[in-house]
Amino acid sequence: MMKFKISFSVIVTIIAMLWTAVLPAQTTSTAAASAACVPATRTNPANWMSRHEKFVAQAKRGNIDILFLGDSITDNWRSRGSNVWNQTYAPRHAANFGIGGDRTQHVLWRIENGELDGIHPKVTVLMIGTNNSKSDSADDIARAIGMIIGVIHEKIPDTKILLLAIFPRNKPTDTPEMLDTIREVNQKIAAYDNGSTVKFLDINEKFLGTDGKVHADVMADFLHPTEKGYRIWAAAMEPALDEMMK
Repeated sequence: MMKFKISFSVIVTIIAMLWTAVLPAQTTSTAAASAACVPATRTNPANWMSRHEKFVAQAKRGNIDILFLGDSITDNWRSRGSNVWNQTYAPRHAANFGIGGDRTQHVLWRIENGELDGIHPKVTVLMIGTNNSKSDSADDIARAIGMIIGVIHEKIPDTKILLLAIFPRNKPTDTPEMLDTIREVNQKIAAYDNGSTVKFLDINEKFLGTDGKVHADVMADFLHPTEKGYRIWAAAMEPALDEMMK
């Protein structure tokens, strides 16, 4: 009897196709939402492409054992989280490929265009989607994250992916619909945990006060972590990351 081996990226693609099949027929609004799944560049900020090119050059130099991918929450390890980064991740040959303002479609484009070429990280830490929560559906955001996982494993099949739940937020301008979308996305992407090459980790409760909300000492603008917030992130993630690094 013939045996067939199906890669995880193929499985993710199949899940995305099945997901599309069960969604209602697209109207103009739902068609626009699918932009989350279409790789795209950005013209704002003006240095977006040059930052991408620097990441590509960094990838070519190699020597990356831990790769962080994401938006401003990841990007800010360079600023608010720099002390924690220098203590915890720099000695372990970590690289930060986060760009503020990025959505799923932008990370998709970046990793399809050189940022993963030539590197072999043991673990890729991925968190993306909060910037999609205002305009895209939970289904589209989750599908796009599945596509990102698929591309990562196509480009660097030996890496393990530590997939983080989208962090909590409660900015004054955040609508209940946005927060519901984030909760739904986290529920959906938990299914990508396959027990081996992808681990889903939800550390959101570590950021919350007794009232169930993020406070200013942890996230000054109720979205981006302070140094205290980055210390909470690092401590909460370390057991899973250490195990995956082995």
